[in-house]
Amino acid sequence: MTQDNETRRSQFSRGIRRWYRKNGRALPWRETRDPYRVLVSETMLQQTQVTRVLEFYGRFLERLPTLGDLAKAPPRRVRESWQGLGYYARARNLHAVARRVSELPSTPEQLRALPGIGAYTAGAVASFAFERRAALVDTNVARVLRRAFAPRANFQTTRGREKLWAIAESLLPRTGRATWTHNQALMELGALVCTARVARCEKCPVRAQCKTGTGKRKIGIR
Repeated sequence: MTQDNETRRSQFSRGIRRWYRKNGRALPWRETRDPYRVLVSETMLQQTQVTRVLEFYGRFLERLPTLGDLAKAPPRRVRESWQGLGYYARARNLHAVARRVSELPSTPEQLRALPGIGAYTAGAVASFAFERRAALVDTNVARVLRRAFAPRANFQTTRGREKLWAIAESLLPRTGRATWTHNQALMELGALVCTARVARCEKCPVRAQCKTGTGKRKIGIR
């Protein structure tokens, strides 16, 4: 990585963290470092909007407040607790995790060995619960990274995914605590500003570091 690229990426990370501290939404799963609660939230957020998850997150945890409670629960109780959220394979995978381990591991590699936990969820739990220096790339994050650093990368291809994951790794701050904020900020920027329908470049805190932002040649924004 050249000095100019390293500087730009450092500025990008610092910029989104500053923005997040002022603009990040208050969400219940951001108020905890409990690995189980973080895993429940990340599992629910797969293919489901935040507003809808907010309706179910607290109720599920009231009924099944710990990993041990989930492990002991019969499948019917787990299904009832998940009722209305859809994509019930997520609940089955969550139940399978609870029955396999008494506590969640802290590294992405260990987490990925558990049922239903892919690369994104493993990175999210490692970062948000254990403050590990772990990257994560979901659809929102991929969009932000593509527009900012690799306008021609296609997240639908293996090569494109590998490129965007490599960029995500290269952007990580030096500490796990700063990484927690950095990862939350990336996700929030994709959800609120750099959205799929419109890139609100005028509101973006890192448009100066973005290859497709205001004042730059618009490439691949859609």
